[in-house]
Amino acid sequence: MATASRNVRKIEARTYDHVPTAENTTRKRRVAAYARVSTDSSEQLTSYEAQVDFYTRHIKSNPDWEFVSVYTDEGISGTDTKGRTGFNQMIADALNGKIDLILTKSISRFARNTVDSLTTIRKLKEQKIEVYFEKENIYTLDAKGEVMLTIMSSLAQEESRSISENVTWGIRKNMADGKITLAYKYFLGYEKGEDGLPKIVEEEATIVREIYQLFLEGHTLRKIADTLTKHSIPTPRGKKQWSVTTIKSILTNEKYKGDALLQKTYTTDFLTKKVKKNDGEIPQYYIQNSHPAIIDPETFNLVQEEMRRRYPDRHKLHRASPFCAKLVCEDCSGYYGRKVWHSNSKYKKYIWQCNHKYDNDFACNTPTLSEEEIKVAFTEAAEQILGNRERHITRLKQELLRLSDASDLKNKLKVAQDRYAKFLSEQRLYMEENARIIQDQAEYNRRFLEMDKSSQMAKAEANELERQLLEQSGRVGRIKECLEALEKYRSNLNEFDADLWNALVESATVSKDKTLTFHFYDGTDIPIKLPEKPSKPEKQSNT
Repeated sequence: MATASRNVRKIEARTYDHVPTAENTTRKRRVAAYARVSTDSSEQLTSYEAQVDFYTRHIKSNPDWEFVSVYTDEGISGTDTKGRTGFNQMIADALNGKIDLILTKSISRFARNTVDSLTTIRKLKEQKIEVYFEKENIYTLDAKGEVMLTIMSSLAQEESRSISENVTWGIRKNMADGKITLAYKYFLGYEKGEDGLPKIVEEEATIVREIYQLFLEGHTLRKIADTLTKHSIPTPRGKKQWSVTTIKSILTNEKYKGDALLQKTYTTDFLTKKVKKNDGEIPQYYIQNSHPAIIDPETFNLVQEEMRRRYPDRHKLHRASPFCAKLVCEDCSGYYGRKVWHSNSKYKKYIWQCNHKYDNDFACNTPTLSEEEIKVAFTEAAEQILGNRERHITRLKQELLRLSDASDLKNKLKVAQDRYAKFLSEQRLYMEENARIIQDQAEYNRRFLEMDKSSQMAKAEANELERQLLEQSGRVGRIKECLEALEKYRSNLNEFDADLWNALVESATVSKDKTLTFHFYDGTDIPIKLPEKPSKPEKQSNT
């Protein structure tokens, strides 16, 4: 503790130019101190403890002072007074007449926000409460105190900005170097390993794999969430009730395939700490094979393709059937949706109808289908596929061979990403030059917009190539699934099989003549004409 005393300048008792009143001469000054460190590192905590010890001994050793308390905040940022319990309690006690003088090490320990600092000081001054900043040697009741305080507070705020930028730079440098971190407390399937990298927690990884499997088997996000809740499996945050949002997050998080997209969000303001989704304002980093994968890349890419196909409208995540987003209306190209007839009676049944049948001036002419009709039609089409299994297997293998080589797309993507990064770097340098050197602002704005347009075009090109690459990967996964299904189902079907439907059918077009044309993943189209329902017999005449 002796070391701490040497690092803090001795604070002398305050002397005044004015003549003390009788009250001043009979009552000791009630003195408190404020100590804060902004991180929880061991070095900072040592400084924190040293400040508390020093101020306690220093105040008590002065015969003219009455010790009130040392108010403290540990591991709290100084950029905002909100959330600083010790600070706020000290100000409240002071305004309630319990404190005459507050000692603190520096303006930066008190507050790094100029507005907060000055507002608080002025409230205290109105009640004749003084604050002494040791490092700057400022007494706030001095005539020159507020002028100095304004200058020093602004410098402290600028220091805070600089520190924030340095911390941000360090984080982004780690990202650029491929170093990743996870919110392990709320991330299912991983914990921090001894090497600092994510380590698989096998008990949790089993749950993640089950979620992916259920989705590929045709279960909706809602159904998966309800299943996990029913089996009393806790969520990543330890809650009992699973949500669709949590399931979707697990199914779309690239970290489960061993990769990491870094800087998905960023802090827009170092004072407010407001966080915004990164839509290209700052660089992102995609690290491949950054940690052990729970889901193999092919399965992950297959799920992404299925997610986009099954839920083109992200507002509608409640569908609950393998036929969802696969039945297409020939008239309007919209999807068929599931409806319930006679929901409150013993005649309840599920039917499928064009979702946009009555949206336009003229209703779509495509028919309403029962689930049984769809199942019967698919079973007939699948039997034709299985009857020529070897021919379809050959076609699928040829397509798989063609799609497996994605090197051309990957090379194009790398070029586009490098071009985008180059444009962003040039823009940043151009902005910095404009801040240093006075320029024609009209010409600057014209040139800046031109550079921005080029960078946005490069970004769009990279995004499109990423989409193509993901789509190709998803198709590769689909073809492999088709091949596995054709190897498994070697006999004709006697009834509808949902697994075979999910594995083979890309979509099915419904025509107005009640023909279902099934489009299989190997490129085969098979039309099946459904029989018309027999009309009711006419009543016999008695004559």
